[in-house]
Amino acid sequence: MVARVTTVAFQGIEAVPVDVQVQITAGNPNFTIVGLPDKTVGESRERIRAALYASGLALPQRRITVNLAPADLPKEGSHYDLPIALGVLAVIGALPGDQLDGFVALGELSLDGTIAPVSGVLPAAVGACALGKGLICPADSGSEAAWASPELDIVVGRSLVQLANHFKGTQVVARPEPRIRENGVALPDLRDVKGQETAKRALEIAAAGGHNLLMCGPPGSGKSMLASRLPSILPPLGPRELLEVSMIQSIAGELADGRLTDRRPFRAPHHSASMAALVGGGLRARPGEISLAHNGVLFLDELPEFNPQVLDSLRQPLETGSVMIARANHRVSYPARIQLVAAMNPCRCGLAGTPGHSCRRGDRCAADYQARLSGPLLDRIDLRVEVGAVTAADLILPAPAEGSAEVAARVAVARNRQAERYRALGLDGIRTNAEAPAAVIETVAAPDKAGARLLGDAAEALRLSARGYHRVLKVARTLADLDGDDHVGRVHLAEALGYRSVGEGFSAAA
Repeated sequence: MVARVTTVAFQGIEAVPVDVQVQITAGNPNFTIVGLPDKTVGESRERIRAALYASGLALPQRRITVNLAPADLPKEGSHYDLPIALGVLAVIGALPGDQLDGFVALGELSLDGTIAPVSGVLPAAVGACALGKGLICPADSGSEAAWASPELDIVVGRSLVQLANHFKGTQVVARPEPRIRENGVALPDLRDVKGQETAKRALEIAAAGGHNLLMCGPPGSGKSMLASRLPSILPPLGPRELLEVSMIQSIAGELADGRLTDRRPFRAPHHSASMAALVGGGLRARPGEISLAHNGVLFLDELPEFNPQVLDSLRQPLETGSVMIARANHRVSYPARIQLVAAMNPCRCGLAGTPGHSCRRGDRCAADYQARLSGPLLDRIDLRVEVGAVTAADLILPAPAEGSAEVAARVAVARNRQAERYRALGLDGIRTNAEAPAAVIETVAAPDKAGARLLGDAAEALRLSARGYHRVLKVARTLADLDGDDHVGRVHLAEALGYRSVGEGFSAAA
């Protein structure tokens, strides 16, 4: 007799069905797992043996063979414990095997028979919906699975005994309810920032259009302070965005108690981060910071201090909105549509261009420091702002009358205009101007005659690349949306070009 239980293997955020086949035959006592299991899956034999013993059962003294099909698909992770254990229980008659046919199972077993939470429950629940099956998962992950669909049949268990009693009909397990993470800590407010009106204006434009932003200024000028307040003016995640973000967080094991939140991700890795940490990779090709920031913000402080090769690895994801991690035996793709916000000092000593300061190395100090950033990476940054030092006169002023709430209201109106525009064009996947294809932006951001002349002259003077030309149009389109204008005018292009020209010295140094 062969018992079958369905589980999943994860390829990126996609859940691939895996057929767990358990057979017990005559022969010397042995427990074998085949089908390309990794070390974690191979060790499940001992966890299952101990969990069954703690539950009042014992493995029969016969030959047990477990096949994980398809056999050529690598199997990784501890979530195979529960489906294998359920298959063993079914084949020895301790569990009705036919009742397991309509479910996908995953979970990790403890030695005392309890079921521990695992990562990837939300993608597994979505995969179970696609297969037309229910889901068996740990009790602590049930609320996470409940977000997949209100019609999904979910059976949660805290132990093997509880699951066995449920399927025997002696105990009823209630369906879990989806839960929201309480946003108890208020986000930092823009009202805390005194002065820096130009930088705050650039921050509003970046939030409204989803544009990449680079702030350059001396230490203590408020660059990190400004960046940390960007989430307070961004709109909450939409339903589709929330599902995408939560699936990535589920794979990475970062969904606390299975609770979801509509706040956009804000990731700020240290500048010592490796390429695998930032882009993704490692032994199991896990998502990196750029994927964990999907539909949110990736903040890179002290930008030139990052390894140049690590920074250049962001160039392709910034264009495509996804990252492909290739390994010898498999390829994994993670979504990575992010808004890049970066901060840097103008030079190694940090005070280049500051009145009254003279560096002993002269202009070379700034040139060498800025040359750590490649031209192609800078070309992908739409807004470049110089953040000057804050004076004592600015600090003694009262707090600004306008805070994050007022700015967020304008950003929401501008984003709604963009969403309606691209929805009318049949581009449901495009939500901001920064995401719009070049061919579309040339149509929706076509300038008037005066603006076209200005753009042509500036493109020649600034030597704009084709990418730079289209990104200027995208910023101008966002400025028009903030003003409530249907057409892009000369004033919008002039401001957009002003943000582009600030970093031309960086490109020359690079």
